[in-house]
Amino acid sequence: MSTPLNLKIDPEKVHETPMVDLAFMVLKAANTPYYYRDLMKEVAKLRGFSDEEINDVIAQLYTEINIDGRFACVGTNLWGLKRWYPVDKSEDALTGAKRPRIINDEDDDDEDDYHEEEETYNSDDDFDADSEDEDGEDELFDGEEDDDDSDEDVVIDDEDLSDEEDSEDENDDESTEDDDSLR
Repeated sequence: MSTPLNLKIDPEKVHETPMVDLAFMVLKAANTPYYYRDLMKEVAKLRGFSDEEINDVIAQLYTEINIDGRFACVGTNLWGLKRWYPVDKSEDALTGAKRPRIINDEDDDDEDDYHEEEETYNSDDDFDADSEDEDGEDELFDGEEDDDDSDEDVVIDDEDLSDEEDSEDENDDESTEDDDSLR
């Protein structure tokens, strides 16, 4: 792929032209697919890039070629122009064959179970709480206080104490003012 290319482009315009367009011109002039590395070398040669500059832009050019609709990857990292290759047609549209319909009968069994439950369901309209609990005792509350609950210590935050002290100080100040006015 090291055949010399005769691109008819002004050297000043080469630096203004996007790299993807230069790659297109290289492929068009060569009229043969290029491996990406070889295509990058040709573009770099046109632009006068050093090896370091090539490494800086190699991913950018690859991305642009992938996105651009004029290029086609025709093999393992082998790139050509899309217009060189026939457009693939979808075989599904040509055959027109109907696909078999898949029926899942397992879901129907669940619906049968639902209908059976619906028929045997009792409404809460007939529910009488007094008749259900005839002995009158509550199962959760037996009327006795647990020893565990009564032995717990009460914890008060220091912030709560300081707020209460401040409000007491304000009340004391007000009461002394009232006392002064009475004298």
